[in-house]
Amino acid sequence: MGLLNLLLQDPVTFVLLAVPLLYSIILHELAHGWVAWRMGDPTAKWLGRLTLNPLKHLDPLGTAMLFLFGFGWAKPVPVNLGNIPDTRRGLILVSSAGIIANMIVAFLAMLVWRILAPPSQSHLAQILYYLAQINIMLASFNLIPIPPLDGSKILMGFSSAGFRHTLSRIEPYGFFIIIGLLYLGILNPVIAFFRWLILALLGILLP
Repeated sequence: MGLLNLLLQDPVTFVLLAVPLLYSIILHELAHGWVAWRMGDPTAKWLGRLTLNPLKHLDPLGTAMLFLFGFGWAKPVPVNLGNIPDTRRGLILVSSAGIIANMIVAFLAMLVWRILAPPSQSHLAQILYYLAQINIMLASFNLIPIPPLDGSKILMGFSSAGFRHTLSRIEPYGFFIIIGLLYLGILNPVIAFFRWLILALLGILLP
């Protein structure tokens, strides 16, 4: 069910789902820019992208897709790796930042949700539950090693120049490849595997 249909049928659940989803996507992009800035690249800061203001991050098509199909995206935060002394290290850490940010949010949401145990049926408990699940899914999805997803950039950071060139040539078509593989269900086991890994890690960290 798209978020637009959910808005019409259940406005309360829509808010509980849409707001955490929106800010989880924004936080993911913000993390990329913040880490790049800390490593020496001020591009995102100069362009005013180191903010939680949704207007600075929303992509019209990505937002429409989010409301219609429950799958969307924000405008990528611009990063100039040429400003980072160690380009390979910068590529790995900047690309990992969004995934790590989503995992941290999921961890904190699950921690507070457990503190409320046995989980109440309050709106707060529902928000925490949705927040954790959304961020785990975002982290899992972005770990897929297909350009332009973060998993491919992390892989590039550990790869040879030739393999990086091959992945970069795929990137202009990556979005269509991902949509096609999602439609065919081919990526479902990959996402499920990454989700299992993240849940296993969070399970170890949670008291």
